[in-house]
Amino acid sequence: MLGGEGHSDLLVKVVDFVLIALVVLNVMAVVMESVEHLSIAHGPVFHAFDLISVAIFSVEYLLRLWTAVEMDEPRYRHPVWGRLRWAVSPMAVVDLLSVLPFYLGIVVEIDLRAIRVLRVLRVFKLGRYSMAMSVMGAVARQEARSIGSILFVMMVILVLASSLIYLFEHRAQPHIFSDIPTSMWWAVVTLTTLGYGDMVPITLLGRMLGALTAILGVGMIALPAGVLASGFSEQMRIRREEYREAVEKALEDGSLKRNERRLLEQTRRTLQLSDDEAALILRQAVETGHLCPHCNQPLRQHQRSEEE
Repeated sequence: MLGGEGHSDLLVKVVDFVLIALVVLNVMAVVMESVEHLSIAHGPVFHAFDLISVAIFSVEYLLRLWTAVEMDEPRYRHPVWGRLRWAVSPMAVVDLLSVLPFYLGIVVEIDLRAIRVLRVLRVFKLGRYSMAMSVMGAVARQEARSIGSILFVMMVILVLASSLIYLFEHRAQPHIFSDIPTSMWWAVVTLTTLGYGDMVPITLLGRMLGALTAILGVGMIALPAGVLASGFSEQMRIRREEYREAVEKALEDGSLKRNERRLLEQTRRTLQLSDDEAALILRQAVETGHLCPHCNQPLRQHQRSEEE
């Protein structure tokens, strides 16, 4: 399938490079087309480039949809339901959204300016080729509960701070802190320590609350960053460990055959590890001979002995 097993590595890299370059050029075109004099002077060029891009992305989407049944995952094997399951997967939805605005503009009367801006959604196609975005997606799923808990606490603090600032400032500034929903803007700006200055408390209690909210905001903003950083490190450790186990299994007989190298390369791509990381793990496995440091037996033999 496109960008998968069954093609030479060189062809896969060329196809990936062309698609990545096309996505980047599309985003640049959207940005430059928003400049009025560039849009007027080079409008036909932008339009022609958009037509070519839509054609390429549409062919890519159809090819991925057609070859989805060749993927290793069993849920995609059915000729009909497998393709439908692939069509609702996150990356397939991104692929569809990258061309859908163009076709909607043909069959439905929509503001063309909105259609042009929606083309920037194509930047999310880079998630298919970016290890960072792939890993961050896995981290977000892994740390969903922790992030959800932090967001819940932040919402509680947001509502409490906006309610209190309304209570303290409404009489002194009825036009600025007119209600609690309006005061939420002040709470968000203060919690994130931005401080635009468009809503400033003038009472003693209001200023004390503002100081306390800003201090709480420093800690609350740092928490998600810490959780994501920890989750990122853990996710990379898990992926390296999975690849190390695959290398040990391939080297059980003391050699690395061509089909085993191909399988390891497929595993590396699935785990989104870089060539350098994979080479380092393989070199360490070969140098150590996967021997247990305590008994000098092969690791798998040592594990079986312990289980028995």
